[in-house]
Amino acid sequence: MGLFSQYNIFIMNILQETGRILFALPMVIFGVFHFVNTRSLQNVVPSFIPGDTFWVYLTGAALIAAGISILIKKQVAIVCNLLAIMLLTFVLLIHLPSFLNGNTDVLTSVLKDTSLAGGAFVLGRTFK
Repeated sequence: MGLFSQYNIFIMNILQETGRILFALPMVIFGVFHFVNTRSLQNVVPSFIPGDTFWVYLTGAALIAAGISILIKKQVAIVCNLLAIMLLTFVLLIHLPSFLNGNTDVLTSVLKDTSLAGGAFVLGRTFK
């Protein structure tokens, strides 16, 4: 293997590790926001789902746990798949219905959570 190939592998490893960290840290921060901003996030839980505070805390804990798991490289594949499913559930149950009811402000949340779910699926695949 030539020097150029070794250099490319080194750079790709750095980029992969940087991407993993850049993906995981916001998950932890989003999770902390669920505990700090519980009252405002309670309003986001659809009215047909009982226990709004419970769901805000549960998703906050799940986001923190997922972020930490990805950071420490433990069970990354399964965690990323579960995280992606959770994010897509947010899109389908919260953001998309709100958007279809005329709230165009949530389009960024639809796109953000959809792209994060895609990233989670890809990241999980790299740790399979």
